[in-house]
Amino acid sequence: MSLDIQSLDIQCEELSDARWAELLPLLQQCQVVRLDDCGLTEARCKDISSALRVNPALAELNLRSNELGDVGVHCVLQGLQTPSCKIQKLSLQNCCLTGAGCGVLSSTLRTLPTLQELHLSDNLLGDAGLQLLCEGLLDPQCRLEKLQLEYCSLSAASCEPLASVLRAKPDFKELTVSNNDINEAGVRVLCQGLKDSPCQLEALKLESCGVTSDNCRDLCGIVASKASLRELALGSNKLGDVGMAELCPGLLHPSSRLRTLWIWECGITAKGCGDLCRVLRAKESLKELSLAGNELGDEGARLLCETLLEPGCQLESLVKSCSFTAACCSHFSSVLAQNRFLLELQISNNRLEDAGVRELCQGLGQPGSVLRVLWLADCDVSDSSCSSLAATLLANHSLRELDLSNNCLGDAGILQLVESVRQPGCLLEQLVLYDIYWSEEMEDRLQALEKDKPSLRVIS
Repeated sequence: MSLDIQSLDIQCEELSDARWAELLPLLQQCQVVRLDDCGLTEARCKDISSALRVNPALAELNLRSNELGDVGVHCVLQGLQTPSCKIQKLSLQNCCLTGAGCGVLSSTLRTLPTLQELHLSDNLLGDAGLQLLCEGLLDPQCRLEKLQLEYCSLSAASCEPLASVLRAKPDFKELTVSNNDINEAGVRVLCQGLKDSPCQLEALKLESCGVTSDNCRDLCGIVASKASLRELALGSNKLGDVGMAELCPGLLHPSSRLRTLWIWECGITAKGCGDLCRVLRAKESLKELSLAGNELGDEGARLLCETLLEPGCQLESLVKSCSFTAACCSHFSSVLAQNRFLLELQISNNRLEDAGVRELCQGLGQPGSVLRVLWLADCDVSDSSCSSLAATLLANHSLRELDLSNNCLGDAGILQLVESVRQPGCLLEQLVLYDIYWSEEMEDRLQALEKDKPSLRVIS
């Protein structure tokens, strides 16, 4: 639990009657109230509603992962319908809200002009519920800027009402509809709504939505025309190399200032990687890229690494599990030694093996390395690599997090790591070792290490 005079933040705690009685006065005065997965049900909602009615300071209410149901949500919303309510952020994610409950929510939106952010993911709203919700969103009194609708059982039929909202709301900044079956037709309708909208959209999240390569032409126009767009999430869609070729002209447009691009599991190969590299070379604004789950292979890795060495590429975070082998690690080693922008490299789930890790260590050990986070989970690493890793931890002064989870490490290898990490000159702050098994003696050593070095966390 986190508590100060302005914030009440409780997660994953079953609240007894006595505990609940202690918290009610805080609900009446805190600016931020977060009761996440606290076993709240419909019965508690009357108390919440009464407390909120007399809390003019409330700016954020988060009740996610509680089984409130339509009746409970209705009750909570009644507590927000007071002239003094100035709430800005409301999260009802995973609260068992259904389409039937959206009518009350829609009416509430008309009375909360200060509300800027609404999280409704993981509720079975359906198309009928979404239609009701959009009626409230279209009210002139509603000035919502961010809407999250992930896993809400929406189809393409929901996209026209959403497009109407986008057209009508110039202040709209973020839309998340990931993990809904809106498919190609629905995505096209949303893109048309965005094209017609004066809104300065900053984030569009369409992961696992049935986006196709044909949709990439529509998305290209959005990326090119919305200079405000900073984040585009398209993971787990069948874009393929054809889709990347369609999307990249938008990313290359002079007005594009995209910062984050998620295209994991999109069927991209080394060919599509070539198109993407043109974007990386040309766009200093692009800082975060996820390519995980694409079959780029070592050739794709080579293309990316060559690009990362060019001055126009200022990528800071790269996430990839793309069928790489040890053969590409010399390229990554050069990047780690020479690139002055890349701070995070996640290359878990690749068959790098000990030879590949030793190549990476050569780059990390160079004086100019700036990398802060390195993930090497499930990379077929054994104790044989640990001497190189241990030496690197002492030579490198930028690395703060190292993940070696799910590798074939034993006491001998971990001991070498421990001996380096315990040294004052090692600045590592987080060592992640999930799914690795060691002796009780080694467990004692790790616990003693954390005690002796409070700045370090060993996560297992």
